[in-house]
Amino acid sequence: MLNGLWLSFFLVATLAAVMRWIGGDPGVWAAMVESLFAMAKLSVEVMVLLFGTLTLWLGLLRIAEKAGLIDLLARLLGPLFARLMPEVPRGHPALGLISMNFAANGLGLDNAATPIGLKAMKALQALNPLPHTASNAQILFLVLNSSSLTLLPVSIFMYRVQQGAADPTLVFLPILLATSASTLAGLLAVALMQRLRLWDPVVLAYLLPSALLLGAFMALLASLSATALAQLSSLLGNLSLFGLILLFLLVGWWRKVAVYESFIEGAQEGFNVARDLLPYLVAMLCAVGVLRASGALDFGLQGIRWLVEGAGWDTRFIEALPTALIKPFSGSGARAMLIETMQTFGVDSFPALLAATVQGSTETTFYVLAVYFGAVGIQRVRHAVGCALFADLAGILAAITVCYWFFG
Repeated sequence: MLNGLWLSFFLVATLAAVMRWIGGDPGVWAAMVESLFAMAKLSVEVMVLLFGTLTLWLGLLRIAEKAGLIDLLARLLGPLFARLMPEVPRGHPALGLISMNFAANGLGLDNAATPIGLKAMKALQALNPLPHTASNAQILFLVLNSSSLTLLPVSIFMYRVQQGAADPTLVFLPILLATSASTLAGLLAVALMQRLRLWDPVVLAYLLPSALLLGAFMALLASLSATALAQLSSLLGNLSLFGLILLFLLVGWWRKVAVYESFIEGAQEGFNVARDLLPYLVAMLCAVGVLRASGALDFGLQGIRWLVEGAGWDTRFIEALPTALIKPFSGSGARAMLIETMQTFGVDSFPALLAATVQGSTETTFYVLAVYFGAVGIQRVRHAVGCALFADLAGILAAITVCYWFFG
């Protein structure tokens, strides 16, 4: 599927560019060529960041692995994953890594989540009977990763502070509700495709208490002031991150693990993983860059506006759709669109609030596909793209609904 998807980006971009050329904009071809080289350069810049991040975290994870922490987490969650990922043996290290990845994503610790997720994907690849085709477990993990629940969207608060918002955390509950809908939609889509039994008593025994705890945490956060919530977000994120590192080191020392040698061993693996990712990143980012530069997304936005106006619906949400349309392709592009929307309409305007909610409740799906599947050489992704995009669509629709509910 990636072959057809990648080619379609260039074909759609070419069609859009031809339409702009006929309409009197010959500069579109120069913009597309410039975008190709800019995205190739960006791929290398992203790789520089990934080299350091992957080297650090895969080194720490090797200590945790030798200390038995990952095996312990895998045993605790074994009954749940036995239902959701039946092809993964109980107690397999991949299960512990998957759990740690979800926890890091929930706390907004992106720098920690990506290396842990790549380690989990490589562990799942070791069980994959078809090395170039995504397994059911890999697809479920990737879809849940790309639609993972975010409890503390600190970066969104930061953008709103920069733009002078009176209450930077005003979008906290809308983001939480929208990202919950995205995660649920992703799980249901994969469950339907893979015929998973979500109503199994064991699955419910894990999910229902988790939902209750999440609801209690949401209630606590909703009772805090903007200042207190921002302080809690920063404190919880930093304490969680450093506490995790300290836990790995202390348990490793207690279990008589040679922590320095283990770190170097894992760090070398991180360097190799980052190096192997570059071709996949260049391929996907260049295709996305050409699609954006061609104006294809603008044509899509104009078509949506025409349909909405024809139906007689409120059109305010359309001003936030550029963020929604770009987010699956480019995180930096979506951030730029979010800030532009805030500056154009005002940081507390309806389009800006909706754009912030969309930014916090969706994921850069194609980047995740390129990085996670590229790290293990997966070329046939089966239903992963469809399920991940369905989760993104659910997140966008939920964000629109919730924002009309909260902000009118």
